[in-house]
Amino acid sequence: MKGFVFHGPGQASWQDVPDPDLKEPTDAIVKVGVVTVCGTDLHILKGDVPEVRPGTVLGHEAVGEVVETGSDVRGVRPGDRVLVSCITSCGRCRFCREGRYGLCAGGGGWNLGHRCDGTQAEYVRVPFADLSLHPLSSTVRSEDAVLLADIFPTAYEVGVLNGRVRPGDTVAVVGAGPIGLAAVATAGLFSPERIIAVDPAPARVEAARKLGADAVCDAPEVSAQLVADLTGGLGADVVIEAVGRPDSFELCTRMIRPGGRLANIGVHGRPVMLHLEDLWAKDVTITTGLVDTFSTPTLLRMAAAGRLPTGQLVTHTFPLTAVQEAYDVFSQAAETGALKIVLGGEHHTDVTTVPVA
Repeated sequence: MKGFVFHGPGQASWQDVPDPDLKEPTDAIVKVGVVTVCGTDLHILKGDVPEVRPGTVLGHEAVGEVVETGSDVRGVRPGDRVLVSCITSCGRCRFCREGRYGLCAGGGGWNLGHRCDGTQAEYVRVPFADLSLHPLSSTVRSEDAVLLADIFPTAYEVGVLNGRVRPGDTVAVVGAGPIGLAAVATAGLFSPERIIAVDPAPARVEAARKLGADAVCDAPEVSAQLVADLTGGLGADVVIEAVGRPDSFELCTRMIRPGGRLANIGVHGRPVMLHLEDLWAKDVTITTGLVDTFSTPTLLRMAAAGRLPTGQLVTHTFPLTAVQEAYDVFSQAAETGALKIVLGGEHHTDVTTVPVA
């Protein structure tokens, strides 16, 4: 088969790789139908995630068909169409029993495209298949479901739930890429007074507006003043960092009100200055974390009911074999307008741009 293989910072290629085999009785083999490219994949290519070894097939999000299962797998069977979660979980360790699957101490956590071969290939081995694969309703398109493998549960859990968004809150989202846009959409589920989206790309803040942002700013240098103006000088109740850069994190700390909550989603590849000389007396809560995907079943039900704007985030589609071109388009989002890219599926062209509506 073929897969998209990481060879070191700045180097990856679509090439022949060995077919995956069952290694544990809890494994399943999935024929990949639809995948997507994540901002975390770009961080890996930049060298920001050094534990990813050269030779690893990238990707941690997919929809596909189960073709083989280990002897201990009970929840799925060959022929099932499934969502491949970005997180695998043993289900037995202390953290899994608490629903904190991203911290799994039993061999799970973020494995695919990280510690083992991932989903950007024709087939993928999924560890702990019973808890890591989600059978899909026929009412959910594969191209929509794949966005629930990572970005929607990440934005919802690590951003909105960790930030404890409540009715009447002012929520500021710094970064209107796919994760930030999913945070805008899911924060709206809690009826905040206003959502403010900040991103230097005008197309992205316009997308945020269409997904529910009440105010937008494409000039980050004045965004803290905008938040202050809209809140009577207090600052935002909740600030969600969805970029993963030192300057964006520091901007978030300037936006937060005393007693507020800062939820960091972004993947940081460099040290960040934490200005405790300014924050120590403000009673600010800062949260970090890897997604646990405990919310995936709930989000799938919402998607099936038409309650999540998944398809609105997809701007480009490619055949799976054009994964290198897809990476190029996604990495140059400021020029291409790319939000979320989908590869594979039944309805694709080499490049399709779909406006967010």
